[in-house]
Amino acid sequence: MDRSSKTGIWIIATGVIIALLYAGRDILATFALAVFLFLIIEGFASVIDNASRTLRIGAARLIAILLVIAGFVGFIVLMANGVAEFSRDSGEYEEKINGLIAAVYGVAGITEAPTLTQLLFNESGQRFFATIANSVSGLSGDLVLILIYVGFLFAAQSMWTQKLDNVFPDPDRRDQVRRIGNDARVAIEKYLWTQTVISALITALTYVSLVMLGVQNALFLSALIFVLNYIPTIGSIVAALVPPLFALVQPGVPSWVPGDGNDASYIYAAIVFAIVSLWQFSIGNFVQPRMMGDSLNLSALVVLLALAIWGVIWGIPGMFLSAPLTVLMMILFAQSEGTRWIAILLSADGLPDLRKEQDDAA
Repeated sequence: MDRSSKTGIWIIATGVIIALLYAGRDILATFALAVFLFLIIEGFASVIDNASRTLRIGAARLIAILLVIAGFVGFIVLMANGVAEFSRDSGEYEEKINGLIAAVYGVAGITEAPTLTQLLFNESGQRFFATIANSVSGLSGDLVLILIYVGFLFAAQSMWTQKLDNVFPDPDRRDQVRRIGNDARVAIEKYLWTQTVISALITALTYVSLVMLGVQNALFLSALIFVLNYIPTIGSIVAALVPPLFALVQPGVPSWVPGDGNDASYIYAAIVFAIVSLWQFSIGNFVQPRMMGDSLNLSALVVLLALAIWGVIWGIPGMFLSAPLTVLMMILFAQSEGTRWIAILLSADGLPDLRKEQDDAA
Protein backbone atom coordinates (compact mmCIF):
# COMPACT_ATOMS: atom_id res chain seq x y z
CA MET A 1 0.00 0.00 0.00
CA ASP A 2 1.49 3.36 -1.05
CA ARG A 3 1.81 6.37 1.20
CA SER A 4 -1.12 8.28 -0.31
CA SER A 5 -3.46 5.35 0.35
CA LYS A 6 -2.28 5.09 3.94
CA THR A 7 -2.78 8.86 4.40
CA GLY A 8 -6.29 8.62 3.02
CA ILE A 9 -7.13 5.74 5.36
CA TRP A 10 -5.74 7.69 8.32
CA ILE A 11 -7.85 10.74 7.44
CA ILE A 12 -11.03 8.69 7.02
CA ALA A 13 -10.41 6.71 10.22
CA THR A 14 -9.73 9.90 12.19
CA GLY A 15 -12.92 11.49 10.90
CA VAL A 16 -14.98 8.41 11.77
CA ILE A 17 -13.52 8.22 15.30
CA ILE A 18 -14.15 11.92 15.95
CA ALA A 19 -17.71 11.59 14.62
CA LEU A 20 -18.36 8.59 16.90
CA LEU A 21 -16.90 10.42 19.91
CA TYR A 22 -19.10 13.43 19.17
CA ALA A 23 -22.23 11.39 18.53
CA GLY A 24 -21.78 9.42 21.76
CA ARG A 25 -20.56 12.35 23.88
CA ASP A 26 -23.47 12.14 26.34
CA ILE A 27 -22.53 8.55 27.25
CA LEU A 28 -18.77 8.53 26.64
CA ALA A 29 -17.98 11.82 28.40
CA THR A 30 -19.94 10.75 31.48
CA PHE A 31 -18.20 7.38 31.59
CA ALA A 32 -14.78 9.00 31.08
CA LEU A 33 -15.45 11.34 34.02
CA ALA A 34 -16.39 8.30 36.10
CA VAL A 35 -13.16 6.52 35.14
CA PHE A 36 -11.02 9.51 36.09
CA LEU A 37 -12.95 10.02 39.32
CA PHE A 38 -12.24 6.36 40.05
CA LEU A 39 -8.54 7.00 39.43
CA ILE A 40 -8.59 10.03 41.76
CA ILE A 41 -10.12 7.86 44.49
CA GLU A 42 -7.49 5.19 43.85
CA GLY A 43 -4.79 7.84 44.12
CA PHE A 44 -6.18 8.97 47.49
CA ALA A 45 -6.39 5.35 48.60
CA SER A 46 -2.74 4.73 47.65
CA VAL A 47 -1.59 7.79 49.59
CA ILE A 48 -3.60 6.73 52.64
CA ASP A 49 -2.35 3.14 52.36
CA ASN A 50 1.29 4.25 52.08
CA ALA A 51 0.92 6.68 55.00
CA SER A 52 -0.63 4.09 57.31
CA ARG A 53 0.90 0.77 58.33
CA THR A 54 -2.24 -0.56 59.97
CA LEU A 55 -4.97 0.10 57.39
CA ARG A 56 -5.62 -2.39 54.63
CA ILE A 57 -6.18 -1.24 51.05
CA GLY A 58 -9.93 -1.88 51.36
CA ALA A 59 -10.22 0.44 54.35
CA ALA A 60 -8.04 3.02 52.59
CA ARG A 61 -10.37 2.92 49.58
CA LEU A 62 -13.39 3.38 51.83
CA ILE A 63 -11.81 6.44 53.47
CA ALA A 64 -10.89 7.82 50.04
CA ILE A 65 -14.47 7.35 48.79
CA LEU A 66 -15.86 9.11 51.86
CA LEU A 67 -13.40 11.99 51.40
CA VAL A 68 -14.35 12.44 47.74
CA ILE A 69 -18.09 12.29 48.54
CA ALA A 70 -17.58 14.81 51.35
CA GLY A 71 -15.74 17.04 48.89
CA PHE A 72 -18.61 16.86 46.40
CA VAL A 73 -21.20 17.61 49.07
CA GLY A 74 -19.10 20.46 50.44
CA PHE A 75 -18.66 21.96 46.98
CA ILE A 76 -22.41 21.84 46.29
CA VAL A 77 -23.14 23.46 49.66
CA LEU A 78 -20.59 26.20 48.95
CA MET A 79 -22.14 26.88 45.55
CA ALA A 80 -25.63 27.05 47.05
CA ASN A 81 -24.51 29.37 49.86
CA GLY A 82 -22.61 31.55 47.42
CA VAL A 83 -25.59 31.96 45.11
CA ALA A 84 -27.83 32.68 48.10
CA GLU A 85 -25.45 35.35 49.40
CA PHE A 86 -25.23 37.05 46.02
CA SER A 87 -29.02 36.93 45.77
CA ARG A 88 -29.39 38.66 49.16
CA ASP A 89 -27.18 41.53 48.01
CA SER A 90 -28.44 41.55 44.41
CA GLY A 91 -29.89 45.05 44.70
CA GLU A 92 -26.57 46.56 45.82
CA TYR A 93 -24.64 44.63 43.16
CA GLU A 94 -27.06 45.79 40.46
CA GLU A 95 -26.70 49.42 41.53
CA LYS A 96 -22.88 49.16 41.46
CA ILE A 97 -22.87 47.42 38.07
CA ASN A 98 -25.25 50.02 36.60
CA GLY A 99 -22.86 52.74 37.76
CA LEU A 100 -19.91 50.99 36.10
CA ILE A 101 -21.88 50.51 32.87
CA ALA A 102 -22.80 54.21 32.84
CA ALA A 103 -19.14 55.14 33.42
CA VAL A 104 -17.97 52.95 30.52
CA TYR A 105 -20.62 54.38 28.20
CA GLY A 106 -19.67 57.88 29.35
CA VAL A 107 -16.03 57.31 28.40
CA ALA A 108 -17.23 56.18 24.96
CA GLY A 109 -19.30 59.38 24.66
CA ILE A 110 -22.69 57.62 24.81
CA THR A 111 -25.24 59.25 27.08
CA GLU A 112 -27.99 56.62 26.94
CA ALA A 113 -26.46 53.75 28.97
CA PRO A 114 -28.54 50.57 29.40
CA THR A 115 -29.10 49.04 32.81
CA LEU A 116 -28.04 45.55 33.86
CA THR A 117 -31.66 44.37 33.68
CA GLN A 118 -31.98 45.58 30.10
CA LEU A 119 -28.77 43.80 29.10
CA LEU A 120 -29.65 40.51 30.79
CA PHE A 121 -33.26 40.19 29.80
CA ASN A 122 -33.02 40.96 26.11
CA GLU A 123 -33.20 38.14 23.59
CA SER A 124 -29.51 37.25 23.81
CA GLY A 125 -29.57 37.25 27.61
CA GLN A 126 -32.57 34.95 27.74
CA ARG A 127 -30.88 32.47 25.41
CA PHE A 128 -27.74 32.60 27.57
CA PHE A 129 -29.64 31.86 30.79
CA ALA A 130 -31.61 29.09 29.09
CA THR A 131 -28.32 27.46 28.07
CA ILE A 132 -26.96 27.76 31.63
CA ALA A 133 -30.15 26.26 33.08
CA ASN A 134 -30.02 23.30 30.69
CA SER A 135 -26.35 22.70 31.48
CA VAL A 136 -26.97 22.74 35.25
CA SER A 137 -29.93 20.40 34.89
CA GLY A 138 -27.94 17.98 32.77
CA LEU A 139 -24.97 18.16 35.16
CA SER A 140 -27.08 17.10 38.15
CA GLY A 141 -28.32 14.02 36.29
CA ASP A 142 -24.81 13.21 35.01
CA LEU A 143 -23.42 13.43 38.55
CA VAL A 144 -25.72 10.65 39.75
CA LEU A 145 -24.81 8.52 36.73
CA ILE A 146 -21.08 9.14 37.32
CA LEU A 147 -21.35 7.93 40.92
CA ILE A 148 -23.19 4.80 39.73
CA TYR A 149 -20.45 4.12 37.17
CA VAL A 150 -17.77 4.56 39.84
CA GLY A 151 -19.54 2.05 42.08
CA PHE A 152 -19.61 -0.54 39.30
CA LEU A 153 -15.96 0.12 38.48
CA PHE A 154 -15.00 -0.71 42.05
CA ALA A 155 -17.22 -3.80 41.99
CA ALA A 156 -15.62 -5.05 38.76
CA GLN A 157 -12.05 -4.22 39.76
CA SER A 158 -11.29 -7.60 41.37
CA MET A 159 -12.06 -9.45 38.11
CA TRP A 160 -9.90 -7.35 35.80
CA THR A 161 -6.80 -9.53 36.17
CA GLN A 162 -8.70 -12.74 35.42
CA LYS A 163 -10.41 -11.16 32.40
CA LEU A 164 -7.05 -9.92 31.10
CA ASP A 165 -5.64 -13.44 31.36
CA ASN A 166 -8.57 -14.84 29.40
CA VAL A 167 -8.45 -12.15 26.69
CA PHE A 168 -4.68 -12.51 26.20
CA PRO A 169 -3.68 -16.16 26.79
CA ASP A 170 -0.19 -15.54 25.40
CA PRO A 171 2.01 -14.54 28.39
CA ASP A 172 4.22 -12.13 26.44
CA ARG A 173 1.27 -10.33 24.90
CA ARG A 174 -0.48 -10.25 28.28
CA ASP A 175 2.57 -8.73 29.97
CA GLN A 176 2.82 -6.10 27.24
CA VAL A 177 -0.84 -5.11 27.63
CA ARG A 178 -0.48 -5.06 31.42
CA ARG A 179 2.61 -2.85 31.15
CA ILE A 180 0.87 -0.42 28.77
CA GLY A 181 -2.16 -0.23 31.03
CA ASN A 182 0.00 0.28 34.09
CA ASP A 183 2.01 3.07 32.40
CA ALA A 184 -1.20 4.83 31.39
CA ARG A 185 -2.76 4.43 34.82
CA VAL A 186 0.32 5.64 36.70
CA ALA A 187 0.70 8.70 34.45
CA ILE A 188 -2.98 9.66 34.69
CA GLU A 189 -3.19 9.00 38.44
CA LYS A 190 -0.10 11.13 39.04
CA TYR A 191 -1.49 13.94 36.89
CA LEU A 192 -4.90 13.91 38.60
CA TRP A 193 -3.37 13.65 42.07
CA THR A 194 -0.94 16.49 41.37
CA GLN A 195 -3.70 18.67 39.95
CA THR A 196 -5.80 18.04 43.05
CA VAL A 197 -2.97 18.97 45.43
CA ILE A 198 -1.98 22.03 43.37
CA SER A 199 -5.60 23.21 43.09
CA ALA A 200 -6.08 22.78 46.84
CA LEU A 201 -2.88 24.75 47.58
CA ILE A 202 -3.81 27.61 45.23
CA THR A 203 -7.35 27.63 46.61
CA ALA A 204 -6.18 27.82 50.23
CA LEU A 205 -3.74 30.66 49.56
CA THR A 206 -6.29 32.51 47.45
CA TYR A 207 -8.98 32.17 50.11
CA VAL A 208 -6.70 33.59 52.82
CA SER A 209 -5.70 36.46 50.51
CA LEU A 210 -9.30 37.28 49.56
CA VAL A 211 -10.37 37.31 53.21
CA MET A 212 -7.47 39.60 54.13
CA LEU A 213 -8.31 41.91 51.22
CA GLY A 214 -11.97 42.05 52.26
CA VAL A 215 -13.48 40.42 49.17
CA GLN A 216 -17.05 39.32 49.82
CA ASN A 217 -18.04 35.67 49.41
CA ALA A 218 -14.37 34.61 49.34
CA LEU A 219 -15.18 30.95 50.04
CA PHE A 220 -17.48 30.73 47.02
CA LEU A 221 -14.88 32.31 44.74
CA SER A 222 -12.15 30.02 46.09
CA ALA A 223 -14.29 26.95 45.37
CA LEU A 224 -14.70 28.12 41.77
CA ILE A 225 -10.93 28.55 41.48
CA PHE A 226 -10.38 24.99 42.76
CA VAL A 227 -12.52 23.56 39.95
CA LEU A 228 -11.20 25.87 37.22
CA ASN A 229 -7.60 24.85 37.88
CA TYR A 230 -8.37 21.36 36.54
CA ILE A 231 -8.73 22.91 33.07
CA PRO A 232 -5.22 23.26 31.56
CA THR A 233 -3.94 26.80 30.87
CA ILE A 234 -7.29 28.44 30.12
CA GLY A 235 -8.68 27.43 33.51
CA SER A 236 -5.84 29.17 35.33
CA ILE A 237 -6.40 32.36 33.32
CA VAL A 238 -10.13 32.37 34.06
CA ALA A 239 -9.43 31.57 37.72
CA ALA A 240 -7.21 34.65 37.94
CA LEU A 241 -9.93 36.85 36.40
CA VAL A 242 -12.98 35.75 38.41
CA PRO A 243 -12.14 37.30 41.84
CA PRO A 244 -11.13 40.71 40.39
CA LEU A 245 -14.38 40.89 38.42
CA PHE A 246 -16.40 40.22 41.57
CA ALA A 247 -14.24 42.69 43.50
CA LEU A 248 -14.91 45.30 40.80
CA VAL A 249 -18.70 45.07 41.27
CA GLN A 250 -18.57 44.60 45.05
CA PRO A 251 -20.89 47.20 46.63
CA GLY A 252 -18.52 48.20 49.40
CA VAL A 253 -14.79 48.84 48.94
CA PRO A 254 -12.50 48.56 52.01
CA SER A 255 -11.47 51.88 53.52
CA TRP A 256 -7.75 51.23 53.00
CA VAL A 257 -8.13 51.35 49.21
CA PRO A 258 -7.05 54.78 47.86
CA GLY A 259 -9.40 56.88 45.75
CA ASP A 260 -13.16 57.10 45.83
CA GLY A 261 -16.12 55.99 43.72
CA ASN A 262 -15.35 53.99 40.61
CA ASP A 263 -11.63 54.80 40.86
CA ALA A 264 -11.41 52.96 44.18
CA SER A 265 -13.20 49.96 42.64
CA TYR A 266 -10.72 49.84 39.75
CA ILE A 267 -7.73 50.04 42.12
CA TYR A 268 -9.27 47.41 44.38
CA ALA A 269 -9.89 45.02 41.47
CA ALA A 270 -6.31 45.54 40.24
CA ILE A 271 -4.90 44.67 43.68
CA VAL A 272 -7.05 41.52 43.89
CA PHE A 273 -5.97 40.54 40.38
CA ALA A 274 -2.29 41.00 41.26
CA ILE A 275 -2.51 38.83 44.39
CA VAL A 276 -4.56 36.05 42.80
CA SER A 277 -2.32 36.01 39.70
CA LEU A 278 0.74 35.80 41.95
CA TRP A 279 -0.45 32.50 43.42
CA GLN A 280 -1.56 31.13 40.06
CA PHE A 281 1.73 32.05 38.36
CA SER A 282 4.19 31.12 41.11
CA ILE A 283 2.64 27.76 42.03
CA GLY A 284 1.74 26.85 38.46
CA ASN A 285 5.24 27.59 37.14
CA PHE A 286 7.50 26.57 40.04
CA VAL A 287 5.74 24.12 42.36
CA GLN A 288 3.62 22.17 39.88
CA PRO A 289 6.47 21.19 37.49
CA ARG A 290 8.51 19.85 40.42
CA MET A 291 5.60 17.73 41.65
CA MET A 292 4.50 16.48 38.25
CA GLY A 293 7.94 16.00 36.74
CA ASP A 294 7.82 14.31 33.33
CA SER A 295 4.65 12.33 33.96
CA LEU A 296 2.82 14.09 31.12
CA ASN A 297 5.64 14.90 28.69
CA LEU A 298 3.16 16.80 26.50
CA SER A 299 4.08 19.75 24.33
CA ALA A 300 2.55 23.04 25.52
CA LEU A 301 1.10 23.58 22.05
CA VAL A 302 -0.41 20.08 22.14
CA VAL A 303 -2.03 20.85 25.51
CA LEU A 304 -3.74 23.94 24.04
CA LEU A 305 -4.83 22.11 20.88
CA ALA A 306 -6.12 19.17 22.94
CA LEU A 307 -8.08 21.57 25.12
CA ALA A 308 -9.76 23.09 22.07
CA ILE A 309 -10.42 19.78 20.28
CA TRP A 310 -11.77 17.87 23.27
CA GLY A 311 -13.79 20.94 24.25
CA VAL A 312 -15.50 20.91 20.85
CA ILE A 313 -16.11 17.15 20.97
CA TRP A 314 -17.24 16.70 24.58
CA GLY A 315 -17.85 20.25 25.81
CA ILE A 316 -16.87 21.16 29.37
CA PRO A 317 -16.12 17.52 30.41
CA GLY A 318 -13.74 17.31 27.46
CA MET A 319 -11.91 20.42 28.62
CA PHE A 320 -11.41 18.94 32.09
CA LEU A 321 -10.20 15.61 30.65
CA SER A 322 -8.19 16.94 27.69
CA ALA A 323 -4.72 16.49 29.24
CA PRO A 324 -5.15 12.93 30.65
CA LEU A 325 -6.93 11.78 27.48
CA THR A 326 -4.08 13.10 25.34
CA VAL A 327 -1.53 11.37 27.59
CA LEU A 328 -3.44 8.12 27.12
CA MET A 329 -3.40 8.59 23.33
CA MET A 330 0.34 9.26 23.35
CA ILE A 331 1.07 6.11 25.35
CA LEU A 332 -1.08 3.97 23.06
CA PHE A 333 0.34 5.46 19.86
CA ALA A 334 3.90 4.86 21.10
CA GLN A 335 3.35 1.07 21.18
CA SER A 336 3.12 0.60 17.40
CA GLU A 337 5.70 1.48 14.77
CA GLY A 338 2.92 2.64 12.46
CA THR A 339 1.58 5.20 14.93
CA ARG A 340 4.72 6.03 16.88
CA TRP A 341 5.24 9.18 14.85
CA ILE A 342 2.00 10.58 16.27
CA ALA A 343 3.23 9.92 19.83
CA ILE A 344 6.51 11.70 18.99
CA LEU A 345 4.60 14.77 17.76
CA LEU A 346 2.43 14.79 20.89
CA SER A 347 5.38 14.50 23.29
CA ALA A 348 7.33 17.47 24.59
CA ASP A 349 10.81 16.03 23.98
CA GLY A 350 10.18 13.66 21.05
CA LEU A 351 10.68 10.60 23.28
CA PRO A 352 7.20 9.50 24.40
CA ASP A 353 8.45 6.43 26.26
CA LEU A 354 11.88 7.64 27.39
CA ARG A 355 10.91 7.42 31.06
CA LYS A 356 9.90 3.79 30.69
CA GLU A 357 13.15 2.93 28.91
CA GLN A 358 15.15 4.62 31.66
CA ASP A 359 13.23 2.67 34.33
CA ASP A 360 13.86 -0.60 32.47
CA ALA A 361 17.55 0.17 32.15
CA ALA A 362 17.77 0.98 35.85
